[in-house]
Amino acid sequence: MTLSRRAFLKSTAAIAVASGGLKLFGVNEVFASDTVLIPHATHYGPFTAVVKNGVLIGVQPLKDFDPMPTQMLLEGVLSRTYHPTRVQYPMVRRSYLANPRGDTKPHLRGKEPFVRVSWEDALALVADASLRTIEEHGNDALFSSSYGGWSHAGVLRPQVLQGRLFGLIGGHSVTTGDYSGGASQISLPHIIGDMEVYSTQTAWEVIRDNTEVFVLVGCDPWKNNRIEYTVADHQMYPRWEAIRDAGVKFIAIDPQRTTTAHAMKAEWVKIIPNTDTALFLAMCSHVYTSGKYDQAYLDKYTVGFDRFLPYLLGKDADGTPPKTPEWAERITGIPAAKIVEMADLFASKRTQFAGAWSLQRAHHGEMSHWAIIAFAAMTGKIGKPGEGVGFSWHYGGGGMPVSGKRSAVGIAQGRNPAKGRCPASRISEMLLNPGKPYTRDGATFNYPDVHMIYNAGNNFVHHQQNTNELIEAMAKKVHTVVNQDPWWCASSRYADIVLPATTTLERNDISSGGTYANDKIWAMRQVIQPYGESLDDFEIFRRLGELFGVEYGFTEGLTVFDIVKNSYANTDATIPFEEFWETGVAEMAVPDAARRWVRHGDFYTDPEKNPLHTATGKIGLYIEAFERFGTKECPPIPKYLEPAEFLGNARPGQVHVVSPHPFMRVHSQMANAECAKHLNIQGREFALISEEDARERGVKDGELIEVYNDRGAVIVGARVSPDIMKGVISIYEGAWLSKDSKGRCNSGAINVLTTSVAASDLSQATSANTCLAYFRKCTDAEGPNRAYEPPVVETTAARIDAAALKLTDRAHEAKAASTAGMTPGEQLFYQRCTLCHVPREPADFTVKQWHGITESMFPRAGLTDEERALVLDFLEKNAKPM
Repeated sequence: MTLSRRAFLKSTAAIAVASGGLKLFGVNEVFASDTVLIPHATHYGPFTAVVKNGVLIGVQPLKDFDPMPTQMLLEGVLSRTYHPTRVQYPMVRRSYLANPRGDTKPHLRGKEPFVRVSWEDALALVADASLRTIEEHGNDALFSSSYGGWSHAGVLRPQVLQGRLFGLIGGHSVTTGDYSGGASQISLPHIIGDMEVYSTQTAWEVIRDNTEVFVLVGCDPWKNNRIEYTVADHQMYPRWEAIRDAGVKFIAIDPQRTTTAHAMKAEWVKIIPNTDTALFLAMCSHVYTSGKYDQAYLDKYTVGFDRFLPYLLGKDADGTPPKTPEWAERITGIPAAKIVEMADLFASKRTQFAGAWSLQRAHHGEMSHWAIIAFAAMTGKIGKPGEGVGFSWHYGGGGMPVSGKRSAVGIAQGRNPAKGRCPASRISEMLLNPGKPYTRDGATFNYPDVHMIYNAGNNFVHHQQNTNELIEAMAKKVHTVVNQDPWWCASSRYADIVLPATTTLERNDISSGGTYANDKIWAMRQVIQPYGESLDDFEIFRRLGELFGVEYGFTEGLTVFDIVKNSYANTDATIPFEEFWETGVAEMAVPDAARRWVRHGDFYTDPEKNPLHTATGKIGLYIEAFERFGTKECPPIPKYLEPAEFLGNARPGQVHVVSPHPFMRVHSQMANAECAKHLNIQGREFALISEEDARERGVKDGELIEVYNDRGAVIVGARVSPDIMKGVISIYEGAWLSKDSKGRCNSGAINVLTTSVAASDLSQATSANTCLAYFRKCTDAEGPNRAYEPPVVETTAARIDAAALKLTDRAHEAKAASTAGMTPGEQLFYQRCTLCHVPREPADFTVKQWHGITESMFPRAGLTDEERALVLDFLEKNAKPM
């Protein structure tokens, strides 16, 4: 699964891919005069679209910019564009259309046909449902599950546009936090002064020239960096090879041998999932008892070691035993001698630790990254060239030097007057427990009482854990579900109203790349006309704004192209816009100093002058705030807390199910594309299974298996491999949902199995990787997987009397709750400071924490010194009290 660019192009160049004869053209192809070449860019990389007579006939990779174009770009973008699962027209679920203000039979979501309607009727239904929800229950009852911005790489992302529109009629309740790094983004600002999971990593040349040992803890950059939040150009791939070829030793601590472990020729150390905290605590204990720790470093750069040490030695009030390698062996499955060997190696060599986000997507997930930090601090590594900790090596081209230039941004989302908020992974709990209090980062909130969900630009039904629980909660509580998407993904299939959005190939936009390097601006020019009656997200919300009577407030008189041009004008690109729009790219220089940058380097050089943005200015091995918060599941020192589900408490026959990021997708995107077929088995997602587990259950490679627990069941194909440890199976997240007659997912959607238990009461983050299940050979699979086929669609002659709904008058009353007059700093914050995944609110963090977070946030936002001062002033006035 790690094809080189040369091997891939050799095997696929100039052949037709499945979608209507679309082709991959070689990088040196010469075209006739009737063929137009149009630059475009995606999460999967930049390319030139090849268009003839207004029809897309293929793509051409960019040899000068992308050293490793992937199949997601070369096959996936092509094949999904005209795929049968495109939503071509506005659709309404049959029972909803029959009685939109009465009994809509929500239990039939996902089961009954849809009816094709006009745009006028669909938007009238959406507007009426929105206003009726606000009128009867308040703005908080209208919930936006639209977060993350992963729908495409451009600046006009639907969740921002949705927030902008609904803010003009009083707002809506929203998600807070995210799935990717939900636990650590709350805990690490207290511990080391920044979120870390979205932070720039040490420049790769520093690693190549200084690092002796590179430790991948669940971290798989070779796979995950195939895509980026903005535009992937895969520049780190030859750099990873250069690091490896320089003699750096790679060690991969993981339940499975990853693509990175193969590519970097890493030593593979098998570990029971959810036990990394125990491993690093045991290594902490060993270096202390053997005298190989760095007391001078602890004294100068950390606080709280005196509170942490008794726990390591078994003298803590919790009564747990000493955290010896023998203690950890029983938990992790790693022999004590191997734990000692690794601790001695890491302590004696210049060692860089790369911790994956997946570690903290677990019950008590806050502890894993903290334990890694504790060991790195005890051995005196954080901030030294080629050493220390980094929690974003697998994301956004981590390791590439950063330009520090201003990147492309869109229009302001604006203030949300509504106050209802729900942590991203707690939607089911919110629906089942309206008004219930919950704690997050020491503060207490209440779940909003939600009656309508509007989802644009993400597949919330797919990514919410314990999918069956979510579907049942929606059926009990939610009157209307709107989904705005190009495809019949799970969220479309379980919606009441489906609005067909265009793909990026069918609209203009602008982006930047890479996510951290930020050294290019990319044109995303419209390549083809919209498919069917699809509209771009801006136009959908503009039309809703017209019905609400707030169209000008939404557009401010600007067109999409106006926004694109304004966005480019506010970057640090230097070539004229016309040249940029024609060529498709504008490069921005990276300063030489960025090539020598060391994460936490300034702090190490002078901790008095450059303190961390923690309460003490130092690395926290004890956090007073956690003790003060009184959280039940997040102690004030890093501790090993047994997960609710793991192999240590499994029943006979159970296995631990991990659900890593897929090789051929961005989450659920590309699941319907041709490139998925390279890995699917019998048209379904595959499960990586050890040879021992397969043999015990009589399963052979390529057969179907049923994986099940008390939350649900999925049918997947078995890939029997020596690359995963016994007792663990791995199923990529992202398969689309399709139920058979027994309620099993016939497609392999992993979240049917995962738990909705929160990581802790500190973060309320996901614990998807804490999951036990059984598996057996499947002998009763029902026909082919139907997930990637469209639903049954009917037609109707009935029309909606939009005038009788008096939408504008009702919206005028609703928008009275909306306020105007944002300060300049407030506008800049909501417009440009989104921290990659989701806009934050000022009260999410303290002043000191914001000062730490903005060090990484401001360069990506491209703010001038004056603009940074305005934003900081706004944040300081509205931050969470210490």
